[in-house]
Amino acid sequence: MNRTCATAATDVLIAGSGPTGLTLACDLALRGRSVRVIERRTEPHRASRGKGLRSGSLAIFRELGLAEPLITTGIAGVVLRKYFDGEHINDTPTPSDAGVLIGQWQIEEALRDRLAGLGVRVEYGAELVGITQDEEGVRAELADGSVVAARYLAGCDGGRSTTRKLLGIPFEGTGEKEPAMVIGDVRAPGIDRDVWHQWFTSEGGGMLLCPMPGTDSFQLQASPERDEHGEPLPPSLESFQRIFDRCARVPGIRLQDPTWLSSWRVNVRMATRIREGRVLLAGDAAHVHPIAGGLGMNTGIEDAAALGRALSAALAGPDTETALDAYEAERLSVAAGVLADTAERYQRVVEAVRTPGSGTEAGLD
Repeated sequence: MNRTCATAATDVLIAGSGPTGLTLACDLALRGRSVRVIERRTEPHRASRGKGLRSGSLAIFRELGLAEPLITTGIAGVVLRKYFDGEHINDTPTPSDAGVLIGQWQIEEALRDRLAGLGVRVEYGAELVGITQDEEGVRAELADGSVVAARYLAGCDGGRSTTRKLLGIPFEGTGEKEPAMVIGDVRAPGIDRDVWHQWFTSEGGGMLLCPMPGTDSFQLQASPERDEHGEPLPPSLESFQRIFDRCARVPGIRLQDPTWLSSWRVNVRMATRIREGRVLLAGDAAHVHPIAGGLGMNTGIEDAAALGRALSAALAGPDTETALDAYEAERLSVAAGVLADTAERYQRVVEAVRTPGSGTEAGLD
């Protein structure tokens, strides 16, 4: 049951402080709109996660005034070094226009700094638990019992979006129960940091070590180990080491200092709608898809730019419905295309790595 909203002091409340939410916050703040960003986590993460900015995202960041530091820190044209059964087969440079390799935590840090310069800071430990709205605005209820009033709410809170669930919006598509990959950030002293190492084997599976710029760590991606019952083992440093020894066959290298351990499952899903009155979804809250091609974080950044334009137009009036309906129509169409595209790219990669000398470049344009 909706409760009457008091006059809202905040133009837009943003749930989620990943690249999508932070990009949206910077965009709106630069347009002179009042913004608050709430985040369930109690502090920023430092995981590499999505690790590449494509040209479209860099163009958006130029408009926000933060592209150059990221370009300076990141790496363009990284070389993919492919191995098969432990033997070096070839090196493939990625196209120079493919974008910039850089860790997601570094992107978020740059966005937070830019946002702080605009007078806005992320409010950590603020968990969204309820949403009510009427024709005047939205009331967001937080776990601590407080209520935030805003004219609009943007759900940028990831694939498990609380915003989407509170609205009851279906998240349709398919998903695998078992992880296709274990991932993490580790150090690997003795491994060349000038290339992205990609080891595959004739018996199946493989491991990738991608050097993360501005750090001494690598992002690790690997096929998961399985136990005696054929069940995938959870990610751990010990498991990473065994996979490395089996796939890379480089003696004397010890993986160290895991700062992020996770698993990745194939999910191809999108929300049936991304607008519910004055609440809108963007980024992974609206769509999730395979990682091939590096389109996930970048699509979310582009969602944020489009939503910033739409919300600014809606706040200015008078035809608010047209601007918000146009955002939904545009980004749902884009999401559907990205889901189909990345699913096809992912299958190309899965098939390509069975051939010596082929690697993740099979998923690039």
